[in-house]
Amino acid sequence: MAKKDKIEARQRRKQSIRKRVAGDASRPRLSVFRSAKHIYAQVIDDSCDKSVAASSTLAKVLKGDLQSCKSKCDRAKLVGAAIAKSCLGQGVSQVVFDRNGYLYHGRIKALADGAREAGLQF
Repeated sequence: MAKKDKIEARQRRKQSIRKRVAGDASRPRLSVFRSAKHIYAQVIDDSCDKSVAASSTLAKVLKGDLQSCKSKCDRAKLVGAAIAKSCLGQGVSQVVFDRNGYLYHGRIKALADGAREAGLQF
């Protein structure tokens, strides 16, 4: 019963956030998904429903760097830096952060910090 309540609470937070957060061509939405093992990030232009950039802990580009990381937070920070690098390469410097109903701490915060340090503006 507790797991169901936890999932429902995240869904309520997600809906509340998505009412206010939308990405467009000038400021796309940086959406984050967190699973037990991995973290995924993608930048989405909601006006034309296209994904501008994506990165995750499963990306082959990050495979060597991720092996040296000991914690999931360190891996999330690398994913944030990778998504920022990909966005800046495509000319996107500002995004709207969509934490997707997750609380802003731990891996979600580490990903956001990594993206900010790499030059992405929220």
